[in-house]
Amino acid sequence: MERLPRRLRTLLLSLRDLLLSAGPLAVLGVGLVVLAFQWLKPTPPHQVTLATGPAQSAYEAFGKRYQEALAANGIEVRLLPSDGSSANLQLLRSGQADLAFVQGGTGELRPGDGDELVSLGSLFVEPVWLFYRGDAARRAHGTARLDGLHQLRGMRVNVGSPGSGVPTLMERLLAANHVPPADLALTQLEQTPATVEFLAGRLDALVFASAPESLMVQMLLQTPGVQLMGFAQNEAYGRRFPFLTPVTLPRGVVDLAANVPPRDVRLVASTTSLLAREGTHPALLQLFAQAAQTIHGGAGWFNRAREFPSTRHAELPIAKEGERAINEPTPLLQRYLPFWIANLVERMWLVLGILIAVMLPLSRVVPPLYQFRVRSRVFRWYGHLREIEDDMEAGRAAPEELRQRLARLEAQVEKVSVPLSYADELYALRNHIQLVQRRVPGA
Repeated sequence: MERLPRRLRTLLLSLRDLLLSAGPLAVLGVGLVVLAFQWLKPTPPHQVTLATGPAQSAYEAFGKRYQEALAANGIEVRLLPSDGSSANLQLLRSGQADLAFVQGGTGELRPGDGDELVSLGSLFVEPVWLFYRGDAARRAHGTARLDGLHQLRGMRVNVGSPGSGVPTLMERLLAANHVPPADLALTQLEQTPATVEFLAGRLDALVFASAPESLMVQMLLQTPGVQLMGFAQNEAYGRRFPFLTPVTLPRGVVDLAANVPPRDVRLVASTTSLLAREGTHPALLQLFAQAAQTIHGGAGWFNRAREFPSTRHAELPIAKEGERAINEPTPLLQRYLPFWIANLVERMWLVLGILIAVMLPLSRVVPPLYQFRVRSRVFRWYGHLREIEDDMEAGRAAPEELRQRLARLEAQVEKVSVPLSYADELYALRNHIQLVQRRVPGA
């Protein structure tokens, strides 16, 4: 240190004093921030599991779109295939999935689900698609057109796998039409094998409850010899079953040039929501809710633009992240900052505000403490000077010894470095040493 230039030595000493003065306060502040970070856990996990549905279903297609949307923010969405809505509910309850698509009216919600699950809003409608073979209808009723569930008597009908929730829904609809299950040859195959059997003529009809984005639905709508049964009483179904909504498939909406379908088709539809476990990280819920605005906010076969996502038709409490994304614009910070920074500030701002309010009064101690440390480098030598002066006045030391002690003191003081703002005190000490030197007898 002594070999360094005086100016550099002074700067280093000043920095050391500043660090020693403000260091404890800085360590305290950092420690409190770390504790708050551990307590609040503002950073979401980098992986989340979304239960979707069968292969080639609309749920699977939407799951891939969510996967792409969240990947932009560094979140890996693991898609978990399932049999459908009912299976998704079980995956949520067991903790195997963090989020899932669940269809209204087919999931058999339990009373306790309201405490364990939350909704991010309803996303889209899923009509009940009842496809039948025209030749089978003609053999059974002499006409290739069916318009009621009672006409399914005696036909081979696939109502979907148990995990899809469609068998439960169809059971309720058939009961409302006074059609006992024994009057039909019912099967519960999954979508793909059921479609293969249907196209091969080994099934007369099959039922889906799916969004129109389903590849299977779009293929069957354009397959020759396959008819879509309309629900002529769809308004009555909507009044009898609160979870069903009457909708209309407009003429030509599938293919305008080919005029598919050739007429308006009345259908009934349930509303599908995105459900999440109560303990899912809020930042993940926010990301999913915001992605839903882009994925489901456009116009579709059964809705106009911006009708979905919606808080209507909710069977479970809406998470505040869902309400915020649906009813409020994108948060200001997220418009200009990466999501992880905006999320960190948003979830830590209250703690940071409290921390600043606590640290500001404590920070007032730093300037006096710094001043004390710098001035102590000068004032501690006054003790030695006073001791020499007392020995001189009491005659306890010879003049030569006093001069030697003062010379050593002066040499040591010359090595003292202080900031320029405190140089006057250093020069005052040197003047006082010289003053005592002039008072030594024989000087």
